[in-house]
Amino acid sequence: MTRMTLSNTPKTATIDDARMVGRTLASAFGDDPMMRWFFPDDASREAGLDRYFTTLFTRQYGLHGVCERTGSAAAFWVSPEGADKAVPDAETVQQLVEILGDRAPVFREAVMAAAEHGPTEPHWYLAVIGADPAARGLGHGSALLRSGLAKADAAGLPVYLESSKPDNLPVYEHFGFRVRDEFSLPGGGPVLWSMKRDPRGA
Repeated sequence: MTRMTLSNTPKTATIDDARMVGRTLASAFGDDPMMRWFFPDDASREAGLDRYFTTLFTRQYGLHGVCERTGSAAAFWVSPEGADKAVPDAETVQQLVEILGDRAPVFREAVMAAAEHGPTEPHWYLAVIGADPAARGLGHGSALLRSGLAKADAAGLPVYLESSKPDNLPVYEHFGFRVRDEFSLPGGGPVLWSMKRDPRGA
């Protein structure tokens, strides 16, 4: 079992943490198939991902989601109560379009495809979780997962997520998730796995 330390103890992520959160997630998702699909240029990917995740955090999940961080990882969750508000507004969408550039249509198609495979029952949604590669194996991601899952369990609700990275599936399965659907993103995009975890008793 990974030892909990001050650096990997989850804490609420505030807007003041935006720079740290953006940089951390940009590093975490540099090798993610879906993010590489959205940001195909190796030279500009990290900067694009930094802007992308910072925008999602400051304008969407940081305002209406449940966001936590450790010293080297961050996670964005959405509760049933925040689901409607967590949808990006027109200004946020415009900012994302500017960040994605000519990949914006691909992004829109991917979002619509994922929505078609999404759940209809009340649930918690794990929108984003990632750890800086330099800190992987030190328990940062696991600590954030446990923290969010405990909140869902306390509410007696399932948790859903999507992953485009096959290596992550066994990790999520270790925490009780099971693959519920598998589909390819439009236009030759990567495979996306939809996963669900049923609530566990307190």
